[in-house]
Amino acid sequence: MIKLKKILCPIDFSECSIYALSYAIDLSTKERASLYLIHVIETHISDMGDILKQIDLLLDDKQIDNLRMRLTNLIPDNIRTNIHIEPIVEKGIPSVEIIKTAKDNQIDIIIMGTHGRTGLEHILIGSVAERVIRSAPCPVLSIRLPKQVFSMP
Repeated sequence: MIKLKKILCPIDFSECSIYALSYAIDLSTKERASLYLIHVIETHISDMGDILKQIDLLLDDKQIDNLRMRLTNLIPDNIRTNIHIEPIVEKGIPSVEIIKTAKDNQIDIIIMGTHGRTGLEHILIGSVAERVIRSAPCPVLSIRLPKQVFSMP
């Protein structure tokens, strides 16, 4: 059996990435592995002129420290005392920074959410998870949100 010592979980604070974090926490607790949480502030602006991304680029050191604390606070207190948590905030292209962090820290597995975009949106925006899976130096566990079950009236 492979012993996992270091787990990387990319967090963009979406529902999907928080859901994937639950898997990372569970595996990290069972394996007593260090849990690396990374949030990447995108440094490229889409053609859509996303104002929020432009504002993110102006973050100072205090705001980056606040993001690190926000990452740490995603982990329940009782778990934080039992495993090592390493919050990381980087600026760059998400897939590139995730892969670089995995290499630099000799990560054993990446556990990340996938938003499940399809069609034109997937073609235009692409998939961070897909790029990470193709180029990661370690296995990648891609987690989707469970499908909603709709009942017919």
